[in-house]
Amino acid sequence: MVNVGSLRPYRTAVYDNQRWARFTPRPRDIFVCTPPKCGTTWTQTIAVNLLWPDGDHPAPVMELSPWLEAEFYPLDEMMARLEAQTHRRVIKSHTPADGIPFFPDAKYVFVARDGRDAFMSFCHHREVFRDDLREKLNLRALADGVPPMPPWDGDVHGFFAAWMAMGDLFTHVATFWKRRGEPNLLFVHYADLKSDLAGEMRRIAEFLEIEVPAAKWPGVVERCTFESMKANGDRVGSFWNFDGGAQSFLFKGTNGRWRDVLTPAQLDAYRTRVAELVPPEAAAWLERGRHG
Repeated sequence: MVNVGSLRPYRTAVYDNQRWARFTPRPRDIFVCTPPKCGTTWTQTIAVNLLWPDGDHPAPVMELSPWLEAEFYPLDEMMARLEAQTHRRVIKSHTPADGIPFFPDAKYVFVARDGRDAFMSFCHHREVFRDDLREKLNLRALADGVPPMPPWDGDVHGFFAAWMAMGDLFTHVATFWKRRGEPNLLFVHYADLKSDLAGEMRRIAEFLEIEVPAAKWPGVVERCTFESMKANGDRVGSFWNFDGGAQSFLFKGTNGRWRDVLTPAQLDAYRTRVAELVPPEAAAWLERGRHG
């Protein structure tokens, strides 16, 4: 069990990191840790396909690799699912580093993305999130005194101002950056996955101490391309909480859409906000990745 009293509390209408209190770790657990819309599902898919290099994983990626903190499922059900897994586990987290436990015999893969790209993806995420589910989550949040999740009104520029004011992505990156020297933490960037998927997957495999037979590498990499994930969405997950399911959630997988949307003034404000919340080296990595 985890002593959550030592963790900074994080709670929204969607997730609660106090759910870690019921978690029992196992040696070699894998944690995929990201701010939202930064390549989470992609990295979960990579980890699962490295563990099952023949592509025969016994359930969709999102079932094998659950989001422990999410309020979508009762905690008893979530813990039972994790306890029933006999294979090496892959667990998703959207909580900053000061709000999750760090186990010395576990592996943590932290993935981030240029904030402007994450923001554009988040707009789509809010647009297709099911209204009935949002209302259900909001009822519970309001009963607990937690701010509700507002509906999507299509105002990209208004949302950008609010998103910037919160600064959640930037503070999230900063918490992990403080721990970047720890041997069981690997930094991965969305842009690097885009530019060299095979190379980054080999780096992740080496970090996770997973040996994939050479003959199986081409198939493993192919199954982790965006095109393959979208074409085989049922092998990734049902995405029941989004209108349109997998085809809607796995939207574009591209970068740079913000260039035609955000104004010069907004881009200046973005750079100022990053400088306020993220160390310079981390800011450079966040914008360009390892290869940039």
